[in-house]
Amino acid sequence: MKKLFFFISFGLAVLSFQNLLAQAPKKILVEHSDYFDVNQVEAPDAALLTGNVRVNHDGIIMTCNKAYYFQKENYIKAFGDVQLVQGDTLFLNSKYAEYNGNMRKAFATGNAKMRSPESTLVTDTINFDRNTQEVYYNTNGTITNRDNTLKSKSGKYYVAEKKFQFLTAVTITNPKYVIKSNHLDYYSNSGHSYLFGPSTITSKTNYIYTEKGFYDTKKNVSHFLRKSYIKYDDRLIEGDSLYYDRNKEFASATRNVKIKDSVNRGIIKGHYAELYKNKDSMFVTKRAVAVNFVENDSVYIHGKKLLVTGPEGNRIIRGFNNVRFYKTDMSGKCDSIHSSTKTALTKLIGNPILWNGESQITGDVMHLIGDQKTQKLDSLKVLNNTFIISKDTIGTGFNQVKGQNLFGKFLEGKLHEVDIIKNAEVIYYMRNDAQELIGINKNVSSKINIIFDKKEIETITFFKQVDGTIYPEKDLPEPDRKLKGMVWRGDERIKSKDDIFPPEENIDNEKLVQQGKDEKAKENVPMRIRKETLNYDKKKKK
Repeated sequence: MKKLFFFISFGLAVLSFQNLLAQAPKKILVEHSDYFDVNQVEAPDAALLTGNVRVNHDGIIMTCNKAYYFQKENYIKAFGDVQLVQGDTLFLNSKYAEYNGNMRKAFATGNAKMRSPESTLVTDTINFDRNTQEVYYNTNGTITNRDNTLKSKSGKYYVAEKKFQFLTAVTITNPKYVIKSNHLDYYSNSGHSYLFGPSTITSKTNYIYTEKGFYDTKKNVSHFLRKSYIKYDDRLIEGDSLYYDRNKEFASATRNVKIKDSVNRGIIKGHYAELYKNKDSMFVTKRAVAVNFVENDSVYIHGKKLLVTGPEGNRIIRGFNNVRFYKTDMSGKCDSIHSSTKTALTKLIGNPILWNGESQITGDVMHLIGDQKTQKLDSLKVLNNTFIISKDTIGTGFNQVKGQNLFGKFLEGKLHEVDIIKNAEVIYYMRNDAQELIGINKNVSSKINIIFDKKEIETITFFKQVDGTIYPEKDLPEPDRKLKGMVWRGDERIKSKDDIFPPEENIDNEKLVQQGKDEKAKENVPMRIRKETLNYDKKKKK
């Protein structure tokens, strides 16, 4: 037992001694020096090395003109043309440097310059920790990387990841743009920049603001989150998530998208949008709505898809699939819409219906025409199968006007007068000042003129070939009180700006809004870059 105990103890002692040898710091080796001297007065316990000095410590090479080597402390002070080299990944030059072999840390000052294969850092003082492979500085520094120049008051460089991290007043200057931030991570090999906190990107074509974003400085593509927007001369784009390609001048936005047109005083909203600046075109979908300001009022236009094309003065808005619009005194529906600023003409295409006050207007073709000078609504044109229907003010009947074509005029933005041309027919409930029913006027003529007042029919005038009768209510059977083709669609009427959205889109909107809230709750996790802008830098540490 005593022998066994002895062997075990001896074995543990040998292992402990080997571990101590393994953990003991390696000594700095002097590989060359033209002169070697010891001066206890000038530098006690130090060897003076002069002329073509070269030392080696665990794979790192230091060269200089003169050095003091403190062998006991495993420490060296270097003077004149100092260069510290780590493999082919890092070159550190300065007028003066210190290196601690026990702590594996270096300090360089005096025109300090650090070079890597991708970039160069110039500052007054640089510190290098070999244990963590981190370079850091707290003096104004300038980094050059191909087309980019970065300036900051302080920063860190992670050698293995080839990553710069700036936490104070950093600026990236590129021939095409300038990035400013107080927290920026920059990968010198890929040119990827990650922005945190209030940051701006300024160029000749636009201005970008973000509080969390990604920018590929080589490919000029980017992705922005959190309070981000892109501002052009006449447009501003906001969204929970923005993607931008500077080369193509293409931008897309997702969730809570808002595009403001400062020239035309218009706003377009949705949950997804694409904008091509060079083509003057914009596409918006997912609860898309265009808001235009006309005559101190707002016109809301909704479609499953909205497309805006053309420069100022020749801009066209197209809406597709179940288009709905609303104005304080007017609303309507159609399959699609086409509106041009150049011609001031808005076409309601496919099953158009217009509600003007209490009146329902339908026809095969419907045009709203504006005044090009004043930009106000001027006239209305309805072609083929024109129908105007409104409920009788008291009873259950309907006032009806039918004809081939309708031509109307607006006054102060309100439909004031219309002419029904060709094959005009009327059924009208006539009442006196006491609102008592006098009779039901059933009439046929070549032309009918209607004057509206306070959104209701004020007067009806018949022209040419008038043929009609005023019937007592009891003498006109119920089936004869409706003109052929008459369909009342009052339950479809859009009475507010919220009614422009179908129920199914309201459900989708709630899902998208909740999704946005869930993502905002996870804002502290690393941002997920869109596939167009590549993935997060995932360089394995060596």
